[in-house]
Amino acid sequence: MNNPKEDYRKTFLELEKAASKFWPTELAEMEAELSIIPLLLKTQDQFLNILSIDVLELEDLFTIVNSSALSGNLFVKHLVIMADFGGEMLKRISREFKSLFPNEEMKYYWKSSQRIYKFQALPTKTLSNQTLKINGKDLFVKYSLDERQKDAIALLLFGNSYKNANQEISSILARCEIGDYLGKPSELDSFIQQRYIWVSRITGGAKSNALGHLAQKFVAQYIKDEIGISEIEVKSDSTLPNVTHTDPTTGRLTSFDIIVTKNQKYVAIEVSFQVTTNSVIERKGGQAKARYEQVEAAGHKIAYVIDGAGNFERQSALQTICLHSHCTVAFSKNELSILCDFLRDYLENNNG
Repeated sequence: MNNPKEDYRKTFLELEKAASKFWPTELAEMEAELSIIPLLLKTQDQFLNILSIDVLELEDLFTIVNSSALSGNLFVKHLVIMADFGGEMLKRISREFKSLFPNEEMKYYWKSSQRIYKFQALPTKTLSNQTLKINGKDLFVKYSLDERQKDAIALLLFGNSYKNANQEISSILARCEIGDYLGKPSELDSFIQQRYIWVSRITGGAKSNALGHLAQKFVAQYIKDEIGISEIEVKSDSTLPNVTHTDPTTGRLTSFDIIVTKNQKYVAIEVSFQVTTNSVIERKGGQAKARYEQVEAAGHKIAYVIDGAGNFERQSALQTICLHSHCTVAFSKNELSILCDFLRDYLENNNG
């Protein structure tokens, strides 16, 4: 071990004591977003059919949504995605509402005439994914449109055509242009093809985004956000130089869940979070000794993030991993902070 400050390895018992065991809130929120993808795909045609109806007034659209099989909150979710207008932007509208709309109304241009929408919930009530009932499991409950959701629909449809007192279009609302395509099926279809690229992007990886993959993604992002080192690279599903333990004769490099590197110094990180027991951790345990020896011989380091009740049912595999790693942590922000300490110590230590 060449860690400059301390031994970052844990024993099996130390790792188990630090473990979360069950799905942390951060991963639960990510999983909830993934679980709604099939619902969004299933209801996409219903959503587009509603937008294709030529209505004379915005209130007519509200009536159609409430009388349709599509729930009001799911209609809003589709609009949010189409406008690429997420929860932080919705909160920003609430925070900056009085400066954006000093008269608590939105003047917008539609069907060759100026219209006025008087806000019903704003500014007294705020907009967010939670208050609009467009978060995760809320989307599986059918809600009719309420005042908040009607305000959000008006903004998402016509925000782009709103001009403030100085006749300037707000940059916050620049993407909210869907109203231009209401009742125009052919133009709407063209617009959708551009905006709904997200469908193939998200669904293409949805099946692979099991719990372990979500944990891997979270760990990689946590390191990027918290490491505090300049010129660092964090890559998912990448390789280490000269580590080909599966078959050295082929020269095929071994893939690791995460690779962190700076100035030709490399750390591989393997991530496993399993609530129910399965063979994945057995495979990682079986590979641990050979990988450790290969990584050491190549002058690199390897770390593990291990958690989940299912993994701790495989004590022998975890004991092997703990013995053959340079840093072993559980899945929590405190534990990931220790991982960041290890990375900083190694990557910035000239003697490492």
